[in-house]
Amino acid sequence: MPPRRLSRFTFSGAVLDGAERLFLTDREPFRFQSLPDNRQHLVKEGETLYSLAGRYFAPLPRPAGLWWIIADFQPDPIHDPTLALDVGRALVVPSVRVVTEEILSEQRRQQVGS
Repeated sequence: MPPRRLSRFTFSGAVLDGAERLFLTDREPFRFQSLPDNRQHLVKEGETLYSLAGRYFAPLPRPAGLWWIIADFQPDPIHDPTLALDVGRALVVPSVRVVTEEILSEQRRQQVGS
């Protein structure tokens, strides 16, 4: 079964082992890029990657599920989304345009998969 649409695992490969079991490879994250439509967000008390993704990516389906894009997009990526964000930390949030046209593009998925 392929990964759900907009899943971070869309950018993983798959390999079969000797017992014909299917395993996902490491996924290729979309790293930080300085772009003119990036936003900067200062973390407030109680905010999470999930709540920020829900706010900034609201026009997209299941926006809170795109938390991984914000985590990957930092100049210093966030590796554990379960840890509380430091209040006052500046996060870089890509625009919805970057998310749809670059990060989640079919062209990128095909490049990563090859």
